[in-house]
Amino acid sequence: MLLILAIGSYWGFKKLGGNAPIAIQLVQKKPDNLAGITYRGTPGNEELGQIFIKMETQKGLHPGSQLHTIYEVEPAGKLDTMIVFVGINQTLPIADLEFRSFEYDSYLLAKIKSNKWVMPGPDTVQEKLAEYAQENNLELSGVYIDKIISENEVQVIAPIK
Repeated sequence: MLLILAIGSYWGFKKLGGNAPIAIQLVQKKPDNLAGITYRGTPGNEELGQIFIKMETQKGLHPGSQLHTIYEVEPAGKLDTMIVFVGINQTLPIADLEFRSFEYDSYLLAKIKSNKWVMPGPDTVQEKLAEYAQENNLELSGVYIDKIISENEVQVIAPIK
């Protein structure tokens, strides 16, 4: 019985995209500029949800833009303080929003396509990016920009020094 349950669970995990490979490539251009808001607080705070809603609205007002996040301080638990920048890619600043541009001329791009329930965590993706960088004699900046394509696709941009 346990064997059937284990096989069924593994099949479901694979069907949802678990263990899907993380495709990594070198991109020879600057990361996009971002306009957005930095949130400092706990993960469950209502303010964070409001920031995402505001940035989704901005995304709708700027066709072709995508939602991006930069986790500067990741929370270890629900009550820990986190610092996250939530923004959209923009060439020029938008009134009342922070504007971030990046000095780096190239970056590694990791593409992850998987159901959100089995998507690899940030540590796994960052490890794969670090391995790729080391194998190719590249030095990462330590900044990781999550570009949210859809519910089942995320791209991670890791600028190179």
